[in-house]
Amino acid sequence: MPAVRLILLAVLVALPASAQTVEEWVHNKVSTQRGSLKTVPPASVGPAGQLWRERAPTAPQLPGFVPPTSLAPLVKAVRPGVVNIATRNEDTKRSLGSGFVINPDGLVVTNNHVVERAQRIQVRLADGREFEAVVVGRDPATDLALLRLPDAKELPTVNLGDSDQLEIGDWVVAIGNPFGLDMSVTHGLISARERVIGVGVFDDFIQTNALINPGNSGGPLFDMQGDVVGVTTAIDSRGFGIGYAVPINFVKDLLPNLLDNGRPERGWLGLNVQEVGEGAARAPVVVDVFANSPAEKAGLKPGDRVVRIGGKPVQRYQQILRRVALLQPGTPVKVEITRGGRAFEFTATLAQRPSVEALKTMNSGGRIDALGIALKPLDPNAAASLGMEPGLRIEAIVPGGPSEMAGLATGDVIVEVNREAVGNLKDFDAAFAETEPNEAVLLKIRRGQSLRYLAVRPRT
Repeated sequence: MPAVRLILLAVLVALPASAQTVEEWVHNKVSTQRGSLKTVPPASVGPAGQLWRERAPTAPQLPGFVPPTSLAPLVKAVRPGVVNIATRNEDTKRSLGSGFVINPDGLVVTNNHVVERAQRIQVRLADGREFEAVVVGRDPATDLALLRLPDAKELPTVNLGDSDQLEIGDWVVAIGNPFGLDMSVTHGLISARERVIGVGVFDDFIQTNALINPGNSGGPLFDMQGDVVGVTTAIDSRGFGIGYAVPINFVKDLLPNLLDNGRPERGWLGLNVQEVGEGAARAPVVVDVFANSPAEKAGLKPGDRVVRIGGKPVQRYQQILRRVALLQPGTPVKVEITRGGRAFEFTATLAQRPSVEALKTMNSGGRIDALGIALKPLDPNAAASLGMEPGLRIEAIVPGGPSEMAGLATGDVIVEVNREAVGNLKDFDAAFAETEPNEAVLLKIRRGQSLRYLAVRPRT
């Protein structure tokens, strides 16, 4: 108490002699202070004379905004279609994940990383029923997988929504199996869209602050209509409340591909674009069209400004890539462009997307458009160890192009052009240049251990 005594002593010493008590002195000081404030002119705070605004009790709510109440009815309605997934691999290690039923006959969507190494997959519904699941198809590049529950009938399902309609600030609900805690529910907001987080070339994530934990992977993200708008997939370990989900429209584009092929057969247009403009004026402009590609056959040309793919607006190369690569080869796709200030619409039938290595070669000096092939010199050391002569390996072939029609295949090694030995692209160009117009070029190729000649008529 010494400090307290010192403070009180200081106050008492400061009292005027006429004050009878501390309380009276304090009261007099407060009264004097209030009187002085009345003589100070008010600060200029605007025409309304208010320092801030407050909403009147009778004022209407914000337009279009409905305050959320209980989410219990929504959760009760959608919960039956959510499943828990338990897997075991060859090392008998057990992992947990989530998923959701999209078809009464037992088709289930989840993440690829939940089931990719599984030897056994056990799926449990909210009503307690359990099924052994088999993998129908999966795609590591998008981290999505499609499962089937054999012999399952009339299962409860979820509805798939429209993730393109999501706006930042929309409420969402995540249901899953974090840390094995069955049917856990969290809610939050859409924090951002089209996030690229480095998972793969097809990154297109919804960011949300609805809590996502290990075991939530593959579970549904619901909007306030009770429709699935995303597949919860990843979290940012650097922060709290930063989770990511694959947009459901992305999933809907991929599902037929997985169902039919078991793995994604990716579509390809055959063009390169460069983004120009900023903000709303941003657009991808075609700078290169591959010979005999779907884009060229449809009528696209360098300089075209791409506006929509498949009816959906595009402003960036990544959007074109995602729109096209999720679809199967053979799928017709509408491409809307502007050319010289006029709008045009073309329909392109997608081809098989070449491998990453082939695409790199096709975008380098190895492209031979007249023949519809991409070439890469065979490493001399590799050729020597295989007992082969130097040559040019075919890395990619344009579907339906002159080389494919002549019988060439990816992996063939061209060793002669018009009976001239070729070991590099310069040799090839020099020998090819001697071909007369409208005449076929004679190629000597090695396929495996055999040598053969093929005549290819260049595209004019």
